[in-house]
Amino acid sequence: MEVIDPHARVADLVGLLYSLENTFNGKTDLYMLEKEMEVDLDDLMPIVYTADSLGFITVGEGDIIITDKGMEFLKSNLKKRKEIIKESIRKIEPFKTALELKEFTLEELKDILESKGIQLYNSPEGLYDLQITLVEWGVYSGLLKKEGDRFIVSTT
Repeated sequence: MEVIDPHARVADLVGLLYSLENTFNGKTDLYMLEKEMEVDLDDLMPIVYTADSLGFITVGEGDIIITDKGMEFLKSNLKKRKEIIKESIRKIEPFKTALELKEFTLEELKDILESKGIQLYNSPEGLYDLQITLVEWGVYSGLLKKEGDRFIVSTT
């Protein structure tokens, strides 16, 4: 089951795709990307996994390759980027479950994710990580809106 890593940020996605396309012409190995972006592998992997899950890159045999979808995202304006993210996260947890619920609190979503076997948010920082993920990807893209302590799937 694909899950957006709680340590992945939209800005990291932009940086990854930008470096991949402008420095490496769309393809490089993980070591070279790590060196170019000046981050540790542990800090790079959350966005690599997330970008792969979203379909913006492919990863195989140590190579990272930007996809057509990744190129479209990179060349788009801000409004279009948000639309691409909004469509891309619908099939990935925690957003897949959020769409099923339509309205929820962090605790409700966390409990249902755990019942589905997703343990990523089952830690002392779990609720915080879940909230950051929902806001960073869901609210940013317009898929979700936040009202008080509840998240609501946007109908627009």
